[in-house]
Amino acid sequence: MSSKKIGFWSVWALGVGGIVGGLFPALGVVIQIADVGAPLAFAIAGTIALITTYAYAKLSVAHPCRGGTVTFLNQAFGSGLFSGTLNLLLWFSYVVMLSFYLQAFGSYGVSLFTSTQPIWKHLLISLAILGTTGLNLLTANHIGKSQIWIVSFKLGILILFITMGSSHIDISRLQPVSVSSLQSIFAGAMVVFLSYEGFELIANAAEDLVNPKHTLPRVYYSVIGFVILLYVLIALVTLGAEPIEQILAAKDYALAEVAKPIMGQFGSVLITIAALFSTISASNATLYGSARFSTVITKSRGVDFGSKINGLDQSSIGLFITSGITLIIANFFDISRISTMGSAGFLLIFAAVNLANARMYRYTKSKQWISILGTGICLVALGMLIWFALQTDPQTVWVLVLMVGVAIGIEVIYYLSKNRQLHL
Repeated sequence: MSSKKIGFWSVWALGVGGIVGGLFPALGVVIQIADVGAPLAFAIAGTIALITTYAYAKLSVAHPCRGGTVTFLNQAFGSGLFSGTLNLLLWFSYVVMLSFYLQAFGSYGVSLFTSTQPIWKHLLISLAILGTTGLNLLTANHIGKSQIWIVSFKLGILILFITMGSSHIDISRLQPVSVSSLQSIFAGAMVVFLSYEGFELIANAAEDLVNPKHTLPRVYYSVIGFVILLYVLIALVTLGAEPIEQILAAKDYALAEVAKPIMGQFGSVLITIAALFSTISASNATLYGSARFSTVITKSRGVDFGSKINGLDQSSIGLFITSGITLIIANFFDISRISTMGSAGFLLIFAAVNLANARMYRYTKSKQWISILGTGICLVALGMLIWFALQTDPQTVWVLVLMVGVAIGIEVIYYLSKNRQLHL
């Protein structure tokens, strides 16, 4: 049995790999919103994630299973309307995050071509969705086995970018952050909060981890701490090496563009390859988890999951549904809107996870005030994000309302169809 267990570095690679895929689409977005305050915006978003990891670490140790967030919410609040709605909202947010990664894959992929016509980007996005769907159908048992090597490869390239780029920084481009720009910095932090979400995947590996009580907290905190430092340093090098106008002109593939004066054309291609590896591996892992999310949700409702429809099991049906919705969102939604929707969904979920740990603090042996603080911070951040969206793109808020409304509606229909009493 011990041979099946995985160690610290395997789970650390899973967490970092799940997060760093969000850097490539997020970098241009945060610079567009926060300007020279982008490094601070990444630090603020990371701090919120770091506070939330306390709840995840405690809950994962108390409930070391593959259910992750779904299990935590069901244990704290029961299988009622509240937890059921949040579980569905988490699945919707996974779909949004998947679209976020795939748009970056398409943008960086098309930057390798001489022609940057939109049709090529849409073609790459669609092929990536179809490819990862097929991979999940054919080799589901082998997904993630090479995660350490993939993460090592892309981190090596990013660290090389930081090392070489540090000598190209023009200090005059890194102006001090003014008080008047704090609003845009906080807005940028909330919009790209999605780029930190991948640490939630660590909870799903808790059951297979050697000595989870000791190892899990170390994995959570070290992963988030490392990624915050990585994001801040990359943002500093990016802003210091190129005029901001040039960065924004290529904001969908900003890192590859900035790499040209730092590492040459070959270095730019290396960054692009790292982006493609990073986003497609993160997409694959996210699709794998979200497509099988129906298994956990259905079991939590006491529904038989063993039946097949036209030869397909429920997880395969979930895979096709997830892929189909992602195909539409990734091809027809703007990346800024996608990041806003995803960040809003995860801030709401993480507020609930913090609240779950605060409610079960005796059982999880936690300091209740930390998770209460985490709940408040996530809700304040969500409020700031909604306020910013109302000022700049009100349609995004309506999409979020629709996501929540559909989640509630599905839960209500479930209760009515089963003639069960509706309760929170």
